Amino acid sequence: MLITISGLPGSGKTTVARLLSTRLGLPHVYAGDLYRKEAVDRGLSLEEFNRLSENDHSIDRALDARMAEYAKQGNLILEGRLAAFIARQEGVDALKVWLTASEEVCARRVAQREGNNWQKVQQLNSVRQASDAKRYRAIYGFDLNDTSIYDLVLNSDNQTPEALAEQILTRVTERFGRTPTGAGRP
Repeated sequence: MLITISGLPGSGKTTVARLLSTRLGLPHVYAGDLYRKEAVDRGLSLEEFNRLSENDHSIDRALDARMAEYAKQGNLILEGRLAAFIARQEGVDALKVWLTASEEVCARRVAQREGNNWQKVQQLNSVRQASDAKRYRAIYGFDLNDTSIYDLVLNSDNQTPEALAEQILTRVTERFGRTPTGAGRP
């Protein structure tokens, strides 16, 4: 069983992925953590690393290869903007989920998490989104705005993470007919 969780920064994907991980007893692998760790290891800010990644596609390819290996292992929650795309490319059966929210809601969530001004975060999110979309199109020909590859697209503006997780758990049962051994819903 593989569940991919994708979405924009601030859409709630990490919170929902963690809830699903706990509820299903599955590990959670987050591409953002791997990407940020690489930036830190190189002594770069996230913005600097994004700019470097725009010109050095080996960075994304290496991260995505790691994500592909996780996808092939299965029995986990794989979170990242390209998680569903990678699962599809690898031919892995996955429940592919996209979480969305308005730009303002996303910015306010990220600002609260990072202790920043939401208008500034909204501008940074816009720059980051453009950078990511440019890289994914150049490297893979993948349109980040195309949600047709997802089995489930959920708007998190007015839903709690728990409600979103419940909707996904319903689809997990429909899709896979079971939950992992030893895991269950409390």
